[in-house]
Amino acid sequence: MADGSVYVPAKRLTEFMIGALVKMGVPREDAIIVADVLLASDLYGVRSHGIAHLKMYYDRIKAGLQLPVTHWVLVHETPTTAVMDGGNGMGMVAGYHAMKTAIGKARANGLGAVAVRNSSHYGVAGYYTRMAADEGMLGMSLSNAHPSVAPTFGSEPLLGTNPIAISAPSDEAFAFTFDAATSVVPRGRLEVAARNGETIPPGWVIGKDGSFPAESSRLIEEIDRGNAALLPLGGGGEQMGGHKGYGLAAAVEIFSAAFQNGAFLSELHDSDKSGNPQPSRIGHFFLAINIDHFLPQKQFRETTGKILRELRESGKIPGEEKIYTPGEKAYGNEVRVARDGVEIPPAVQKSLQALCDELNAPGLDLEF
Repeated sequence: MADGSVYVPAKRLTEFMIGALVKMGVPREDAIIVADVLLASDLYGVRSHGIAHLKMYYDRIKAGLQLPVTHWVLVHETPTTAVMDGGNGMGMVAGYHAMKTAIGKARANGLGAVAVRNSSHYGVAGYYTRMAADEGMLGMSLSNAHPSVAPTFGSEPLLGTNPIAISAPSDEAFAFTFDAATSVVPRGRLEVAARNGETIPPGWVIGKDGSFPAESSRLIEEIDRGNAALLPLGGGGEQMGGHKGYGLAAAVEIFSAAFQNGAFLSELHDSDKSGNPQPSRIGHFFLAINIDHFLPQKQFRETTGKILRELRESGKIPGEEKIYTPGEKAYGNEVRVARDGVEIPPAVQKSLQALCDELNAPGLDLEF
């Protein structure tokens, strides 16, 4: 490609990720789960959370911020609920088993909810909700995260980007899937901008002095130092609804900490007050709803499909090609990736090559 990007078949990329993760000390069974979650992000078009994050997980394991082996355990359980301790391991592994548990409880009892504590970054939230949709259920997933977002009228990063994801089966080729951070953009968008040497629009980030920085290269570092913060969904102040994004982020914090007596807000830093590294201790919440306990599956799917089609066929503004419904763009991207492969831009190629060098694993080279 003219910009130096290469396209790698999804199967080859998955093999590469599994091999690299095993080299990091992740058991193969768990590596398959982690690789599948990362690949799903690239399939959905959320490139900030896909293979681009692979080296980040290696760096976090190497720094002692999370463990390569995930000793998750259910510490409390009822027929419809459970509390899981993720053992400070791989967040995708804890998330996968938590949603599987929620789905099993919903299959038997109509509803299943699992709260997770002591976990780590679990990738793209929509992966877990689509697990439920694939089983003919409605799925929901929420997670708190490393402090990056300021509350409305504040400048200190306290809240995480705190995503909310919901999936529901429909009679169309794809499930309804809403998956979004409760900040204006996720941290990953800043990472992508920094890798590509791009500036960011004013209003994504607020400085400690109330300014709106545009230079992306050091923003993640400045946020981690407390000198800047992402703004909540809706932006600064209340005029454009920033208080709504702030409220949603705070609600996610409650789901991700209060149900499981987990860490929250400033406790989610990667270092303690003395500056020593500590695990993230991130929390998640998973919900599965068995549609068959409400009405026949076919009726639910038809109604959901009709909602999507009415939205898609409504009047659009001049100059726009079409109205999309949640999950539609991700489905279109999956079709393209299946045909063309996953795009690996130069900055990510460099990161993956550095990972191969550090792992002393030339056999994993993707031959960029």
